Amino acid sequence: MLKVLQTLGKSLENTFGPKPQVEVLETSRHKVYSVNGLPVLAESEGSVFPTLVFTECLSRLPKVFVDMGAVPHVCNGADIMAPGLADVQGDFEEEDLVLVLDERNRKPLAIAQSLTNSETIRTMKKGKAFRTLHYVGDDIWSATKEAY
Repeated sequence: MLKVLQTLGKSLENTFGPKPQVEVLETSRHKVYSVNGLPVLAESEGSVFPTLVFTECLSRLPKVFVDMGAVPHVCNGADIMAPGLADVQGDFEEEDLVLVLDERNRKPLAIAQSLTNSETIRTMKKGKAFRTLHYVGDDIWSATKEAY
């Protein structure tokens, strides 16, 4: 958890106070970390990433906008394909986290991990660009909505 916060330019104490209360909720596929009652981070297959309700953290991530045709697929857990990309904002490297939003409403849909760098992704015409880690409607989303 500390590593993720450091990557995002945050400190545990500055973000959550001097004595945060941390709880871990396990779903069928993930661990969700709640700090002071707010489900802020999740873990899956060795990757730790912010949940979609941790808005303070999400604002620091590069943003990837998908066209409206891709939205239903992303909300069902599909990886992000190059043809569905409408815009890429910010710079990132391979394996960095990005926030996936819909192009029309600019609403967060998912947290994904890049499969290559931003420069390459901006020129891609086909293929998979991002691996989806967490999306609206998944078990993390359900757990965070129950807790939040």
